[in-house]
Amino acid sequence: MASNLSNTTEEQRPVRHKVEGPKKHIISFIFSILLTLIAFAAVAGGEINKDFIYIILIGCAILQVFVQMAFWMHMKDRGHTFAIIGILFGVFVVFTCVIMAEYWAWW
Repeated sequence: MASNLSNTTEEQRPVRHKVEGPKKHIISFIFSILLTLIAFAAVAGGEINKDFIYIILIGCAILQVFVQMAFWMHMKDRGHTFAIIGILFGVFVVFTCVIMAEYWAWW
């Protein structure tokens, strides 16, 4: 009889979820601001080669996307598999359209 009581109390306990504090959000916000400032400084400087500026801008944009997806949209957490698959499929479609447009313009 005592074992039945202990089983019911274990089932009734609420499940505790891991609480994410503001520390990671503040760090990611500062990192996002830093990436934006790097991109702005690269363009505003004007003394850097334009090809290198494009590389800096694309690199900052890619890093910015990963920071936004991971920390603000919580894609790093479990349960976002379908959202990640949808995003990857959208990226695949966009790259396919860009490649097809390039080939169409060349021929």
